[in-house]
Amino acid sequence: MSERESRAVAREWMFEGRVAQQPPRGDWQTWLVLGGRGSGKTRMGAEWVNGVVHALAPFATAGSLNIALVGETLADVREIMIDGPSGIMAVSRAERPRYETTRRRLVWPSGATAAMFSSEDPDSLRGPQFDAAWCDELAKWKNVQETWDMLQFGLRLGVGPRQVVTTTPRPLPLLKKLLADEAIPVWRMKTQENAANLASGFVNHVNGLYGGTRLGRQELDGELIEESPDALWSRLMMENIFCADIPDLKRIVVAIDPPASATHKSDACGIVAAGLDFTGIAWVLADESLAPAKPHEWARRAIGLFHKLEADLIIAEVNQGGDMVAAVIAAEDGNVPVRSVRANRGKALRAEPIAALYEQGRVRHAARFPALEDEMCDFSPSGLSNGRSPDRVDALVWALSDVFRHRDGSPRIRVVG
Repeated sequence: MSERESRAVAREWMFEGRVAQQPPRGDWQTWLVLGGRGSGKTRMGAEWVNGVVHALAPFATAGSLNIALVGETLADVREIMIDGPSGIMAVSRAERPRYETTRRRLVWPSGATAAMFSSEDPDSLRGPQFDAAWCDELAKWKNVQETWDMLQFGLRLGVGPRQVVTTTPRPLPLLKKLLADEAIPVWRMKTQENAANLASGFVNHVNGLYGGTRLGRQELDGELIEESPDALWSRLMMENIFCADIPDLKRIVVAIDPPASATHKSDACGIVAAGLDFTGIAWVLADESLAPAKPHEWARRAIGLFHKLEADLIIAEVNQGGDMVAAVIAAEDGNVPVRSVRANRGKALRAEPIAALYEQGRVRHAARFPALEDEMCDFSPSGLSNGRSPDRVDALVWALSDVFRHRDGSPRIRVVG
């Protein structure tokens, strides 16, 4: 292969793009890509359209290929999907399409066309028919369900019409429905993964501002962040209670909510540490829950956290394991003090007083605990939406119940030297 040919091959998307930017193999009709800001999802969508044109145009119905480009507005389609720095025009190398202003479409030398459509006008998708479609930033669409429905009726050309959806996620019913469809391959991309193509220092800057927050997880990591409308805690509350400046604490405990079994389908073992400062404010210090976990595994994790934080004791719920819980901990480290607790009320009834303390501003989180916060913001009086046991919330409730119960107790005594 000549040097010129080598350079040409190196520029091909299958060699230049990341693995997460390559289309799925096999038979699929919809491909969903959830990505953070600047993660490369627009470039991926543009390259996919370009690849479809060159691969399918010779075999398209009546010798032409029809593609739909759907965005929030027509301006978005033109400025981002077509003319943007990662748009179709920028990635078109060998055969650059021309833009027909009056007809709002791209036309390739092969005769393939890509027409522009806006979520502001779902009815514009009535009538046209397509071999393929690229839907960008679906989570921002104004008439999202109506636009999506009209597009599906139009995907009726060729042997196997396909569509790719690139978006930063938001908890919309349509997006959740697509995620729940097992026939739809889902790719996820983080901003961090595309750092080499972003301004120097950008990723570190935004991670410093938003890393671990609800906004950061959504906009940088491409996570779908949900919140139950009747949950005991809210996402806004989670943002407001974070504080990394931990004062001196007069009591620290580690709480364990052990699973009933240790199979791969078992519930998690909740392990949460909390402390109380001298002003009566409780601090959630750590969430080291793990799943699935065998007894000796969660016991070692809890004991390690106990020593790391120089805690006063370990609290262990014994409804599931009885005396086994204390025995397992004693077998790993007989010097660790353990207090067994037994639940005599339902999980929601135990959690409600703790949620009230959060509302009163009497609890702080010393770090961002994404898995714990997700569970808190999904936990309602009827439980978690997925029907599983709220193990992290249970451990949190036990830990905070203890430190508030001892809020008038004597300061902790540390052994020095």
